[in-house]
Parts: sequence; structure tokens; C-alpha cells
Amino acid sequence: MRPVVPYVTAALLFGLGVYGVLRRRNAVLVLMAVELMLNAVNLILVTADATVRAALPHAGQVFALFVIVLAAAEIGVGLAIVLQLYRLRASVAVDEVPLTEPPAGPPAEQAGRATTTGEVTR
Repeated sequence: MRPVVPYVTAALLFGLGVYGVLRRRNAVLVLMAVELMLNAVNLILVTADATVRAALPHAGQVFALFVIVLAAAEIGVGLAIVLQLYRLRASVAVDEVPLTEPPAGPPAEQAGRATTTGEVTR
């Protein structure tokens, strides 16, 4: 078997996944692009196992199985985060996700000012 075709296919799949991660705004599509990259890695592992036959028999297939388990766990956690994000923000656009938490208290310039009833806020 010539390993060039699976390696080129895996490189194209990985490149498509990277493009999807960098260009997509929807969090679900970003997760799908990450899965595409993991599948490209699986293709490389299985192809290397079939062509090289190193000292460890079927090592590439075992690593591919571990990658599949890792991908399943990543999708479970990722979709849970996306669902929570949708519940909180009503959107799954990754551009709208705040990376820092807003301050908990009142703004500093309003602290200590008198209200309309004459009370001083603290």
C-alpha cells in the first residue's frame, strides 16, 4: 500500500479543521472542526501502523482508539459548555463570549455619592 494517499488526505482534513476552528463563529461548528482534526490524526496513526510495523504490534491502532475515547469525552464536555452558554446568553457565537468576568460591585465613581433621597451609598 502506498501511504502517500492517506497522508495527503489526512493533511487536507487537518487543514480543513484548522480553517474551521479559525474562521467559524458558531461554537458547535468549532467543535466539529476539532473533531475533524482528531479524525485526521487517527488516519495518520492507522496508516503509520499499517506501513511501518514497528516493535510494538498494532500500536497505531491502540493510539487511535485512545484518540477516539478522548474525542468522545471532549464532545461531551464541549457540548455541555455550549448548552450552558446558550442558556446564559441565548447565543452560541464565540465572538460574544466574555473572556473576563465583570466586576461584582458598583462602579467606583458611583460609590459614596448621595442618592435622590439624600442617603449616602457605600
